[in-house]
Amino acid sequence: MTRKAASRGHPRSRAILLTLATCSTLAMAVPSYADDATDIMKRMSGYMADQKNFSFDFNSSIEVVTREGQKVQFDSSGDIAVARPNMLRAHRKGGYTDIELVDDGKTLTLLGKNVNKYAQMDVPGSIDQTIEQLRGKLNAELPGADLILADPNAAMMEDVFDAKHIGLGVIDGVECEHLAFRTPDTDWQIWIEAGDKPVPRKYVITSKTLAGAPQYTLRIKDWKTDAFADPDTFVFKPPAGAEKVDLESVAIAEFDELPPGTPTGGKK
Repeated sequence: MTRKAASRGHPRSRAILLTLATCSTLAMAVPSYADDATDIMKRMSGYMADQKNFSFDFNSSIEVVTREGQKVQFDSSGDIAVARPNMLRAHRKGGYTDIELVDDGKTLTLLGKNVNKYAQMDVPGSIDQTIEQLRGKLNAELPGADLILADPNAAMMEDVFDAKHIGLGVIDGVECEHLAFRTPDTDWQIWIEAGDKPVPRKYVITSKTLAGAPQYTLRIKDWKTDAFADPDTFVFKPPAGAEKVDLESVAIAEFDELPPGTPTGGKK
């Protein structure tokens, strides 16, 4: 069925809308239990914290609301590898960026593959401290950063005033517990794999402070919790011809998933 058929009130569209309305009513009637939601989050957090070596692939989508009020999505894909307590590797590729991050426990390297430039800074300490440095010094965010912290639950549940266990959902063929949470600034949802491996499979954040309520969506797949066989996983090797630049001199847009100069915010 086309959008035009729906807008004209086509008989089939009316039937579909009625079905959707009925499903929506039924969904609202399903009880949600805050204790279940918080308990599932704690279980996921504990499981993640116990994984010393793990990796996963992801697809992310970020919405931008233009000054005219139009929503535009920008998609990217990548992978993340973690070796606790202090080593991290992440790669994200989108239509406007191709960036790799390597943290060997002492030095953080950001490589812009699309511009063949890299910058480095000292980050002695844990993965949590590396993420804090990224956020504080560069105003940059690693996809799903909260999920790989030492205590995801503490970070994600801060300022939550409402928690719901919506029920079950299926993400990429995997049955998941669907949870929804609210904070003063955001509403967010997470789908956590049901069973004895409670890893996150989908994560959606809706901003309530920006006009148009843009969303960020992260879908996670190909979880691996085996030890890494390759000792070079967290060793940075500059590609041929790569230029080393000063971190402060590099426009963060070169390492962002949005096109440089993208207008955001929408009309109030």
